[in-house]
Amino acid sequence: MSRSSRIHHVVALEQFDPAEAVRIAALADAAGFAGAVVSDRFQPWLPSQGNASFVWVVAGAIGQATGGEITVSAVPGYRMHPAVVAQASATLAALHPGRHRLLLSAGDAIDEHVVGGYWPEPRERAERLFEAGDVIRRLFSSAARGSDVRHSGDHFRLESSRLWSRGSPEVQVWAGGPATARRAGRTGQGIAVMAGPPERLAALLRAFREGAAEHRGQGRGRGRATVHAQVSWARTDGEAMENALRDWPMAGLRFPRGDIRSPFDVAQLAARVGPDDIRSRIPVSADIGVHVDRIRSLLDLGFDSVHLHNVGRNQEQWIERCAQDLLPAVEEGL
Repeated sequence: MSRSSRIHHVVALEQFDPAEAVRIAALADAAGFAGAVVSDRFQPWLPSQGNASFVWVVAGAIGQATGGEITVSAVPGYRMHPAVVAQASATLAALHPGRHRLLLSAGDAIDEHVVGGYWPEPRERAERLFEAGDVIRRLFSSAARGSDVRHSGDHFRLESSRLWSRGSPEVQVWAGGPATARRAGRTGQGIAVMAGPPERLAALLRAFREGAAEHRGQGRGRGRATVHAQVSWARTDGEAMENALRDWPMAGLRFPRGDIRSPFDVAQLAARVGPDDIRSRIPVSADIGVHVDRIRSLLDLGFDSVHLHNVGRNQEQWIERCAQDLLPAVEEGL
């Protein structure tokens, strides 16, 4: 099976236990996806999802079971100091040279508040994200030179130290708005954004490219632009909607959930989500052509890659259908 160059399979660690997550990643790899995407979670969004395994252990196991890229979305600076995130990422990159990408997120309270620290406002979370990213990238680059790093910033301190595992992955940053996207481009990092209205995505890409142009003016290239796309596919339209409402109703929430602290609170809010809420936010269809068109439209906007998440638990059926129809159709249109 030939491998897609741009479509990566999202394995939701909230929905599957660690062994099943690795099995799903291996199925997606055999089906031809470019790689697997996993996120660092301490709690699931919903109690009914039932899982939240430690991402770095699962990512290592996925690396052993697959041959594609391994993308880890991690949150530096709350449960884990940026130096620890850097060490984990460098280790995974050393184990699987050229295959690991690190995606940095400002995080959500549901995962990060558990250590009891102050949960800041969005502006401060963004500042912490970029300072943490600077520490991580300096640790990567200094390890390659065999030198130490010190840091004393507004949010983090690092005594003179270095990484002894010398893997150096590509780094991307979750961008929720144009300011974050532009800043990521200026610092030479890639971005990842959630799929949404085309005009919003175009604005984020434009801001990222403007920042990247400044970076290239210093003789450096730009990072990768990725879009995270959620869909619900099943063998019938009704089953696809049922899966979305049961397994990922958060897709239909019309407000940010970054400050919510309990899966039980999310469940109460999500109980109000109906079919129209879901349809307004993500494609829900048994017609694989609907999902092919969605992915093509995102790539046509100018994204370099797509992280594709079918929100139901019917992953084996979905992966089989992707191998037969979706991946070949998307690649044919590139």
